[in-house]
Amino acid sequence: MEYGIISIAIPLLTIFLAIITKDVIVSLLGGIFAGFLVLNGYNPAKAFTALWDGVIAIFAEGWIVKTLLFMLFIGAIIRLLTISGSVERFVVYLSEKSNRIDSPTGAMLLAYFIGVVIFIESSITSLVAGTVAKPLCDKNGVSREKLAYICDSTSAPICSLIPLNAWGALLLGLIITAIESNVITGDPISLLVYSIPYNFYSIFTLLIVLAVIFLNINIGPMSDATPKTYHLPENHYDIKPSLYGMVLPVVVMVAMVPVGLYITGDGDIFKGSGSTSVYYAVITTLLFMYLLFVPNKTISHKKYFEGLFDGMAHMLPVTTILVFALLIGKVIGDLGTAKYLATLLHGNISAILVPLLIFLVSSITAFSTGTSWGTFSIMMPIGLALGATLDLYIPLVIAAVISGGIFGDHASPISDTTIISSMAADCNHIDHVRTQLPYALLGGGLASIAFLIAGWVTI
Repeated sequence: MEYGIISIAIPLLTIFLAIITKDVIVSLLGGIFAGFLVLNGYNPAKAFTALWDGVIAIFAEGWIVKTLLFMLFIGAIIRLLTISGSVERFVVYLSEKSNRIDSPTGAMLLAYFIGVVIFIESSITSLVAGTVAKPLCDKNGVSREKLAYICDSTSAPICSLIPLNAWGALLLGLIITAIESNVITGDPISLLVYSIPYNFYSIFTLLIVLAVIFLNINIGPMSDATPKTYHLPENHYDIKPSLYGMVLPVVVMVAMVPVGLYITGDGDIFKGSGSTSVYYAVITTLLFMYLLFVPNKTISHKKYFEGLFDGMAHMLPVTTILVFALLIGKVIGDLGTAKYLATLLHGNISAILVPLLIFLVSSITAFSTGTSWGTFSIMMPIGLALGATLDLYIPLVIAAVISGGIFGDHASPISDTTIISSMAADCNHIDHVRTQLPYALLGGGLASIAFLIAGWVTI
């Protein structure tokens, strides 16, 4: 059955609800219900039951359950690293080493380096970078606003470029959904990896931050940012510094992904199962952390499991978003949104412009809602279906959604990463937003040009 303009109205309604409510779950639920309303002859009772039956049907797929468990276990790993004191000891270790780079450039590079190294979770990246580098930045006359900008600009971008984290789980889940629904073809991990060089906003942002650090570039309001007066005290930590508690679990998790791909691919890493590999990787990491922390009484057996369940609980909102994102992807597919859009655009707009348009729409959605993850959930199913119908290069489409989500989130005053970066650097939130925006717009402008060129080259 052809649904015409209604097929476009459903995802637009989802985006509109996200902008109005600032709540991704509510907007996804609204879009899903409206979609099922159309699919069930505008019978609200049937639409309601179809929605919740659809949620149950999601869990019938093994790969979906593995992906959801992976996300929950990532939350557990993050929580265990915190309650074991590993993050704190890691901070102390870096703080002591920071005495060797006692200069404005060195202080900013320290924050940048931490942002790049800690790619496990964007909030941890910002918090650790801000906590460690703040005293040294104050001592060397680096403004809190610039520190917040560095923390913010090396959190989400690096997590998307090295997606061995919950970011990767969400993105893989969305890509796998499109593959399982026969919207696109290919290996999900390969598609995500091949999209990394086209993640233009993240790449440009990291390069711009380096230029700001080495060339002391101050654009717009950043020129008026005033450094704090601070003298770094000696022996300000009574905690034994250590790298191992933080680094070893991350190394194990990263190393186990290719091992899992090799095992599930029967010796061919490129034929392995991405969802199964990351699932095994986090389980192995949790077992390793038990053996690392419990026998030497870093934490007790009871505390370990309390942290495990507490961390999983913190990831429930994200897993809920993914469940509804998977379901709305199915609804949009059943409505034939991408096919209708392709018919509408055919002859009216060049396919060369589509990656740029996906990037811009994703940017607006993320800016309005303050969430890159919510934007991925809304835009990825639409972008992939549209890209497949127009025969676009799928990794470029994936990258356009990711870049747009991060750009909009980066510039948004209601973004959680923007707020956390302000807190980490201990600077006024609005001042951070004002001083960061010109740099974000510069990165967004360069990314727009790059997507236009990439669209032309890959067609």
